[in-house]
Amino acid sequence: MGRVLTRAALLEAVAAVRGAGRSVAFANGVFDLLHVGHVRYLQAAAAEADRLVVAVNDDASVASLKGPGQPVLAAADRAEIVAAVRGVDYVTIFPERTVTPLLLALKPDVHCKGTDYTVETVPERDTVAAYGGRIAIVGDPKDHSTRDLLARIRERGRAQGTPPSGPRP
Repeated sequence: MGRVLTRAALLEAVAAVRGAGRSVAFANGVFDLLHVGHVRYLQAAAAEADRLVVAVNDDASVASLKGPGQPVLAAADRAEIVAAVRGVDYVTIFPERTVTPLLLALKPDVHCKGTDYTVETVPERDTVAAYGGRIAIVGDPKDHSTRDLLARIRERGRAQGTPPSGPRP
């Protein structure tokens, strides 16, 4: 099982990995309500290097990116769940809107993004190229999303006559 680390502890862990001659892959995301698409993405990312680091957006950045109602799970819970996925070695929570500062600090050998990107559309591609890393597009087609999962849950709740959210009276 992976470990959830502060940024400082992660930098030390990655330095030790590199000191042992091992390569590092990096993946990031919200990972709210973990689903099969997340698992496939993380396991494919893990296959790109000897060790996998996963960065999870903090709660404030998720709210600004996804809007009201998200995240459903707190960042610490999301990080712990991601750390339990086979192939994930280290997890950290990041507060920035993008992972660029973390990429610059870690300089992973491989920056992994999901299939909703191409190498040309990865926002951090110039950052990764500047330090000599590579980008890998991994995982299965983007047929799964937390947004769709939440919509199905709400719809089933309405069909069964339960309130879509909030406490019951």
